[in-house]
Amino acid sequence: MEKSKSQLITEKSIRLSQQNQYTFHVDSKLTKTEMKNWIEGFSAVEVKGINSSRVANRRKGSKLGLNSTSKKKMIARLRANYLTPLFIN
Repeated sequence: MEKSKSQLITEKSIRLSQQNQYTFHVDSKLTKTEMKNWIEGFSAVEVKGINSSRVANRRKGSKLGLNSTSKKKMIARLRANYLTPLFIN
C-alpha cells in the first residue's frame, strides 16, 4: 500500500508556510516518525515537530465519519533557517 503524501493548499496552509510549517494529506496508517523521515530524506532539512489529525471522508447520502479509507492531515514544522522546495513562499 502506497502512503501518498500530497501537499494541501489552502489559505491557512499558505499562511503556515510563511512560518516554516507545511501541510500534507497522508495515508491514515502513516506515523509521525515515517513522515519526519520522508521529509528529511526528500529535502535536506531538519523537522522540529509534526502535528497530525484525522480527516473524515464526506460522501453525499451517508453518515459522516471515519472509515478505512480516511486520511490524516499532518503539519510539519521545520527548524529555523531551513527552507524546503516543497512549496514556494
